[in-house]
Amino acid sequence: MEKGNWRRQWRWLLWLSAMAGLVFLFLILDGGSDMKSTSVVRRALRSIGSRSSLDVRLQTNSLRQEVILDNGLVRLTFSKPGGDVIGINYNGIDNLLETDNKENNRGYWDIVWNKKPGDKTINIDTLQGTKYEVIKADKDGAEISFSRTWNVSLSGTTVPLNIEKRYIMLRNYPGFYTYSILERLNGWPEAEIGQVRIVYKLQQDKFRFMAISDNRQRIMPTMRDRLNGQPLAYPEAVLLTNPSDPELRGEVDDKYQYSCESKDNRLHGWISTSDPPTGFWIITPSTEFRSAGPVKQELTSHAGPIALSMFTSAHYAGRDAVMTFEEGEPWKKVFGPVSVYLNSISVNEDPLTLWENAKQKMQEEVEAWPYNFPQSKDHLISVQRGSVGGQLVIRDRYINRRLFWAGFAYVGLAAPGEVGSWQKESKGYQFWTQTDKRGYFSIKNVRPGNYSLYAWAPGIIGDYKYNEIITIEPKSKIELHVLIYEPPRNGPTLWEIGIPDRTAAEFYVPDPYPTLMNQLYSNHPDKFRQYGLWDRYADLFPNKDLIYTVGVSDYRSDWFFAQVNRNIGNETYQGTTWQIVFELENVIRPGNYTLQLALASASNMELQVRFNDRSSEPAFSTGLIGKDNAIARHGIHGLYWFYSINVPSTLLRHGNNVIYLTQARNTGPFEGLMYDYIRLEGPPRT
Repeated sequence: MEKGNWRRQWRWLLWLSAMAGLVFLFLILDGGSDMKSTSVVRRALRSIGSRSSLDVRLQTNSLRQEVILDNGLVRLTFSKPGGDVIGINYNGIDNLLETDNKENNRGYWDIVWNKKPGDKTINIDTLQGTKYEVIKADKDGAEISFSRTWNVSLSGTTVPLNIEKRYIMLRNYPGFYTYSILERLNGWPEAEIGQVRIVYKLQQDKFRFMAISDNRQRIMPTMRDRLNGQPLAYPEAVLLTNPSDPELRGEVDDKYQYSCESKDNRLHGWISTSDPPTGFWIITPSTEFRSAGPVKQELTSHAGPIALSMFTSAHYAGRDAVMTFEEGEPWKKVFGPVSVYLNSISVNEDPLTLWENAKQKMQEEVEAWPYNFPQSKDHLISVQRGSVGGQLVIRDRYINRRLFWAGFAYVGLAAPGEVGSWQKESKGYQFWTQTDKRGYFSIKNVRPGNYSLYAWAPGIIGDYKYNEIITIEPKSKIELHVLIYEPPRNGPTLWEIGIPDRTAAEFYVPDPYPTLMNQLYSNHPDKFRQYGLWDRYADLFPNKDLIYTVGVSDYRSDWFFAQVNRNIGNETYQGTTWQIVFELENVIRPGNYTLQLALASASNMELQVRFNDRSSEPAFSTGLIGKDNAIARHGIHGLYWFYSINVPSTLLRHGNNVIYLTQARNTGPFEGLMYDYIRLEGPPRT
């Protein structure tokens, strides 16, 4: 035997003896008789066994065309040069991803795009790389790149973008980071990009428990359960008729029931309760690279089990929020980095401990933003960014004779545009914060560029826009001091319905049909996420439409959350006309009244407004607007629409008055609208 081999075997025997001694010690100290001691020993062995391997290692397998990153805690396997995540080995589990799926259908980026704006043909590009590159590799971390350069020969077959997907593994971090750099050059063809996302499909036999927030967590059906279920009226919704878990029988599963507003969508994921209990979490430390502002709703996790990182889409907005590029238009944007974080516990611990730990880790990631470890020059660190601060106050003399604070208002920087345009903007970066109770705000870590400053305040109608372009440069600190927002107002409030908060959540949301329930939302503040609520309108108003009497009715119980078409059977729907009945003791003539009308959602609908004569020509019509599908997708709001409607006194009467609100489109169940707030103002006071 050679001396070197003898020494290696001797060291190996010594290591095994030490491990055996450690096991024996644990068994003596802990009694050796319960599951806890076994779990403790197992975790100790895993920790010590990987201690010498905590340095990040990178290796390639030319035979299988794979790249492997390993830091002793997590082992990642990527396809090469495509750049899909095909394996995640963690905590003794060979692969957290679904191995029954093909390797290109486990962990991947994709883009939904069209060749021409408005084209109804949907193309999906999974951003397969053609070039693999090591950006950095040492004991403390590794960053690898999978890229593809577009050229005219690819026209029509792949999205006209240069794409680069990057993955980062750090020493001692139980997970990894990923981001993408997408770029268009001058002269490239027109295109429309409707969706950019990352998808992870986990082992469905292990990951059955999903968590989105503290009050949105549940055991989920599998994809097999959905395939065996009964499809419902909206394509993504399924009635579970024969699920693997009998307790789910008779429930509705719909991925849109788990949507979340961007401002709240920092953490979501899955828990496997099998041994060892394991959590798989997506952490989004910043919303700057997401589209359409802080209240844009997106998918999170849903049955599959599938975990998503959504960056931009048409969900709850329609084509208004997709990226449309003209012929020759250049563009570049960094999406991410986002983190996949993994954690585990012993079998006798509460699985929700994993959720609590993930929340703590999420907060650490948010505080660490912008990260200082990505190597791309397009990812900017803190010293390359600037900030904007100020105070927002409101001037509305009919509420307060003095200026008053815009407490807890949303203030943000987005691409220059019209008032409120941020909610449809998806090409650039957006930076949002909330004011304190006195209206002070500070927007930090803003990428250099030109922006408009936008704002809106809960309880106040309309949108604010600062009247100058704000230019951010590295290390700039811009102080705007006091900004005054004068919301739409022409006269004193005569009456109002609802709360101006951009949602319909304050209105009456009915109970669902008992046969179409999702038990998660039983006695839940988000009961609007139940399936089929649109058809409950016909049950409550079978023969006549809603009539709301000012001063008598209560919008919390008497104003249905959505004005929808009435189901009259045989897949036939009838348009609806709601009435607002109110008294005017004395109509000021001549004089102009104002109806302030704020909508929280519009789905392929036309709202017509008439005063005191239902058969007259409309005094106002929105025209055909809206593609947000919030009614069908349980969203309680989509895009915000605001109208200030002049009402000549000749349209009003002394005494009893009626406003007729007609939704004029009636070809299906999902055409309709949600109101945010309605206010009638009298003529201005001198």
